[in-house]
Amino acid sequence: MKKKTGIILSISALAVISAGIGIFLGRDHFLPEQVPTDFTVSYDNIKKADILAGVSVHDPSVIKADNTYYIFGSHMAGAASTDLRHWKSVGNGYSDRNPIFNHLLSAEHVFDYAGSKNSIIPTDDGGIHVWAPDVIYNKAQGLYYMYFCTTSTWNASNLCYAASENPEGPYTWKGALIYSGFTGNTIGSTDVLDYVSRSYANENYISSSGKYNYVLYPNAIDPSVFYDKDGRMWMVYGSWSGGIFLLEIDEATGLVIHPQADPGNHVDPYFGKRLLGGGHKSIEGPYILYDEASDYYYLFVSYGSLVREGGYQIRVFRSKTVDGNYVDMNGKQPVLGMDHSPYGLKLSGNYYLPGLTKAYMATGHNSAFTDNDGKTYIVFHTRFDNGQEYHEPRVHQYIANEEGWPCMLPYATDGETVSENGCSKKEIAGEYYVINQGTAINADIAEPVMLTLSRRGNVYGDGISGTWKIKDGTCYMHIILNNMEYSGIFCQMNDEAGTPVMVFSAVGSNQSLWGVKYTNQNNH
Repeated sequence: MKKKTGIILSISALAVISAGIGIFLGRDHFLPEQVPTDFTVSYDNIKKADILAGVSVHDPSVIKADNTYYIFGSHMAGAASTDLRHWKSVGNGYSDRNPIFNHLLSAEHVFDYAGSKNSIIPTDDGGIHVWAPDVIYNKAQGLYYMYFCTTSTWNASNLCYAASENPEGPYTWKGALIYSGFTGNTIGSTDVLDYVSRSYANENYISSSGKYNYVLYPNAIDPSVFYDKDGRMWMVYGSWSGGIFLLEIDEATGLVIHPQADPGNHVDPYFGKRLLGGGHKSIEGPYILYDEASDYYYLFVSYGSLVREGGYQIRVFRSKTVDGNYVDMNGKQPVLGMDHSPYGLKLSGNYYLPGLTKAYMATGHNSAFTDNDGKTYIVFHTRFDNGQEYHEPRVHQYIANEEGWPCMLPYATDGETVSENGCSKKEIAGEYYVINQGTAINADIAEPVMLTLSRRGNVYGDGISGTWKIKDGTCYMHIILNNMEYSGIFCQMNDEAGTPVMVFSAVGSNQSLWGVKYTNQNNH
């Protein structure tokens, strides 16, 4: 494996809790707490297994229809599942025989601007490129709408849309929406000048050399469309370049609604409002989910490069309003063009846990949804520590902590349900495999260290000490490690080999802390 990381400690350690401290059992009677001294990480007698997803779908966007879950991804791929673990392909690859699309490759005007060797802006490799689709059920029209992009270079792209009566398709191309990567010579082949003047475009979108101003304006890829709490439709999109942008969608037509310019609020009359990013820093795959319980909009994005060793990872921000400001756990957002690694709650990156046969790497470009029973899930693709760029979809449940921040469960979902009445300290206490992936953007793999959670609420580890507590009658917990506090939840679930485990997932200062306890281990 690559360089390994364990618990990230940002503040000096607390004094080690004395083994002589006991608990009062009666008049002048104390029972000393047994303090562990061996924190060796061992995977002996822990069964390992792989999930056989059955498909490879990149950039998976999820939608549920009846009792079936569908994911759609780049390169015209799609798959269906009834259990969120095992998937069956419903179409894949650049072919007019792909049943997801109604002859997309031969349809007129689809690739006029970008995406093929015959485009106004031909692809670097001369091939056809269709990336990052997102499907939504348009309630007003009773149709499924797919929003996707054709793309030619690292910033020349075209957002498009298509419609179907069925979630599996075929989707018929309806038109183009947004263009990026144009130059002073090619802007006339777009619709940009229908919404802004030539002088505005030259001053803002085109540099003095005649090239596209990618530092401040978006690459028109990675669209996702959603309803806000008032029933209005929106599209969030963007990748690297000028960052993540938001535009309203006309539900009656599926088309973009271009706003009035408002520079003070970062609103452009063509591209919409910039929410995050810019300066060509890594940020892509935006997805917004409104949560009725917390009344927050959660904006998920991916940092890093999408390759196996590119540090690809999932981050989340939130806002009380659909157009922001979206902030992280520290109430902040990245500054344009500056280092953004400290910003945004990091939910998942590269990690290894017991029960897995190999490390997960480059976990990212996620979608999210709330199921009919109220459970919330993150859907993403992952690569592996196997020397290959092969990827598969994975789905993890996440549960909001007391403060409303998502806490992603460590293992792929397997029907687990968090206890409404919480867990007892006896059930919780024991030895945990614990990882913290920090906030770095790199190829390091987070691997477990051993921590012991005692029944009296103490935490012991090698150079680590602290306390933990659970809120009576709930799943909510707080844990302090070397003065760093995390807020999260406890939940019983199965690891990926099907072995029952007690887990916790907690977040603090934009870091995610995961712990896994096997029930056959000693309690303390």
